[in-house]
Amino acid sequence: MQFGVKVRGSLRTTKLFHVVLSALTVALLGGSTAVASAEPEKTPAAGKSLVVIGDSYTANGVRLNGDEKECRRGPSAWPTQLSQLMGIHGTPEFMDVSCSGASIQSQTAYNLVHEARLADKAGAFGPNTKVVTIQLGMNDTWGTNKTMLWTAMDPCILNLTDGCGLEAAEQGRSPDYRAVTGKEYADRIKTVIDYIRYYAPQARIVLVGYPELVPPQTQKLCVNILGVGAFIQDRGAAVVEYMDRLDRAQREAAEILNLEFFNAKPITAGHGLCSDDPWVNGVFDPRADFLGMPLHPTAKGDAVMAAGLRDWISR
Repeated sequence: MQFGVKVRGSLRTTKLFHVVLSALTVALLGGSTAVASAEPEKTPAAGKSLVVIGDSYTANGVRLNGDEKECRRGPSAWPTQLSQLMGIHGTPEFMDVSCSGASIQSQTAYNLVHEARLADKAGAFGPNTKVVTIQLGMNDTWGTNKTMLWTAMDPCILNLTDGCGLEAAEQGRSPDYRAVTGKEYADRIKTVIDYIRYYAPQARIVLVGYPELVPPQTQKLCVNILGVGAFIQDRGAAVVEYMDRLDRAQREAAEILNLEFFNAKPITAGHGLCSDDPWVNGVFDPRADFLGMPLHPTAKGDAVMAAGLRDWISR
């Protein structure tokens, strides 16, 4: 099979890939468990220089059980590389509470309030806190549709029969991109933002955008397989629109709440899934990180994110 050839051969081949990729996705992102959003108790603290809150695009570490409390973070994840560039890695000045599968407020094992509470109990927020980054939203549900992006794998993304077009949102087979707005995003994070601002008044709060997964203005979804072929969903407009709207919602929420927004799209442009030089992992693709988390940044992609954020923070 040559690179770029669609995996459309036998029904057995399509089903086999369907099962493998679905299993990998569920295993890596984990299941879902509700977390109470009680206000964390505050103890006086000086605060840490860099505090990171986020999901699997932040942690980039395998979490096989969605109910487990331990969150493994990859050694090359952008927070780790950023802390190294800032000279605070391995010191009390750095706190990373990101976790795979985390959301802002949906029914996942870790959410924004939960991660903020963990950071707060560790003394992360105080007068000496300089930067707080938040990268969340990809795993949320929106509107009345309870489908998350990773639960859309079977009914939408890998569904070659029905496709994953715009109608999939109304049918409940994909996240409802229509309900993703800057106001809704701002409303969901405002309580935690107000809390951080009160206890860490000098901190710069940065909403971190997601890297490019597919080129802009496309309807195709693509995943590299072994570096020699690709699974292609020709009708993937619902997912593409969801990611575009999420990016816009983060930007607008930052304006509404007077936060900073770090746009990751320009610095990762042209290096998404199935590109000639991917900074996002496919499935066992030797051109990226062979054993890296599928559909998540490579070490190179995270290095670019870390350098970009370092430059942003240094402005």
